Amino acid sequence: MNLNEEVLELIIKKASELFKKDAGSLNGGTMFVEELDAKSVDYVKIIAVLEDEYGAEINFMEFRRKKTLGEAADYVAGLCG
Repeated sequence: MNLNEEVLELIIKKASELFKKDAGSLNGGTMFVEELDAKSVDYVKIIAVLEDEYGAEINFMEFRRKKTLGEAADYVAGLCG
């Protein structure tokens, strides 16, 4: 498993908890706002988990610009790699 896949897996895990969705129904193409109705507080919670796991400082506004879980994973993996 490469870093992008690992980050995506963690984002999916946290998103499934936050949005009360089955993790199997989420993937890299799942859209934060359109499909999950994500709010600012949701992004903050996901970012906190990612920062704790990877030790990277994640810019909130940059992360929030990502439309899909996969785009967010690519962004975070890029910060770590």
